[in-house]
Amino acid sequence: MSNGARIRVERTRKGIVAAATELFLKHGFLATNMDEIAATADVSKQTVYAHFQNKETLFLEIANGMTGQAGDELQEQVADPPDDLPIEKFLLRFADLQLALVMTPRLLQLRRLAIAEAERFPDLGKVLYERGPMRSINRLATIFARYVELGLIQTSDVRAAAAFFNWLVMGGPVNDVMLLGNGAIPKPEVLRAHAREAVRIFLAAYRIDAGGKAQPT
Repeated sequence: MSNGARIRVERTRKGIVAAATELFLKHGFLATNMDEIAATADVSKQTVYAHFQNKETLFLEIANGMTGQAGDELQEQVADPPDDLPIEKFLLRFADLQLALVMTPRLLQLRRLAIAEAERFPDLGKVLYERGPMRSINRLATIFARYVELGLIQTSDVRAAAAFFNWLVMGGPVNDVMLLGNGAIPKPEVLRAHAREAVRIFLAAYRIDAGGKAQPT
């Protein structure tokens, strides 16, 4: 295949994915059909099937891609903190970025779709968890292990501590919007205040004071 042909094929594939994404998020899996996807992408249905074996394959690629992209952005934007960076500054930056990336209408609608289609796609929830929350928790666990070595926090299970922080940040806002709809997505200043409070609560439980003792809870 020539380079020009390869570019055209890739452009067509991206157009199909973009069209299908909008339709799936707007109408759901069952209410979206391949004819609509083809029409929206301005290609034939045969072209859609040439790229994707069936609607299920297309749906899974979209779900995996959207979640993976958000996870990739968080991993790329959160650098390993230098030893002299105050822990609260790192945690607040992590929380701010995580909330900004996840609390978007498209990702929240995808989460609703994943829940709605859990029986039809039993592995989808696992994949979304592995590409989303699990990546954040693993990233935090690695950094928390370093903070333990530096004597800044105290825990015998860095992964558990990472999970607690992750859900302190994400649990309330995500649950509210999942149940109340995208209109309930908090304003940026509200999310930042929530992030600050999550950091305060976490450090009250895990931080070690200047004398080398865990702070009382």
